[in-house]
Amino acid sequence: MVFQCDAAFVTLAGANSQVLVEFYRQLFGIEPQPNIPNVYSEFQISGLRLGIFTPKKSNEKEFSNQAKTGLSLCLQVNDLEAAISHLHSLGYPPPGDILTASHGREIYAYDPAGNRLILYQPYSS
Repeated sequence: MVFQCDAAFVTLAGANSQVLVEFYRQLFGIEPQPNIPNVYSEFQISGLRLGIFTPKKSNEKEFSNQAKTGLSLCLQVNDLEAAISHLHSLGYPPPGDILTASHGREIYAYDPAGNRLILYQPYSS
């Protein structure tokens, strides 16, 4: 039997979720809606819902190693150099160089909780 999925979105957990909320607020240039400080905030951009929450004390251990997963938040940009410059201004510069991939140019960066971001600029058609 197959279940029906009506929606899917990504969530990030952090003991200090407000640091993550502020990072993504500045990165995306939008306010989260809904926004319940230190509980749950959500950003909606181009088909992505990104939720950020503070785990309950009873569940903190479940989320303590999340940055060590293979999950990456991939963000398509139209100007990779401008995106890199913006990350620098936020105090989270990418640690490596721009890479060439089959789909375009990309760079890895990390948010305040250590979650991997892949910013990529597709090749022009």
